[in-house]
Amino acid sequence: MKWTDAEDIGIALVEKFPGVDPLTVRFTDLREKVTGLDGFDDDPKLSNEPKLEAIQMAWYEEFKDAH
Repeated sequence: MKWTDAEDIGIALVEKFPGVDPLTVRFTDLREKVTGLDGFDDDPKLSNEPKLEAIQMAWYEEFKDAH
């Protein structure tokens, strides 16, 4: 997965952190969670606010569907 794979990352995050409300996660913590995912293979330095926001929203959509 790359930073631009927001939907795939969102699914992986809801599976790995099922009880975490994505809207409570700061971007610095989100970046750490994403780079720690199995299958994530991108340069951590390439993250930016728009990419993290897209990931957070994709994660939130998956979180809402699961609860």
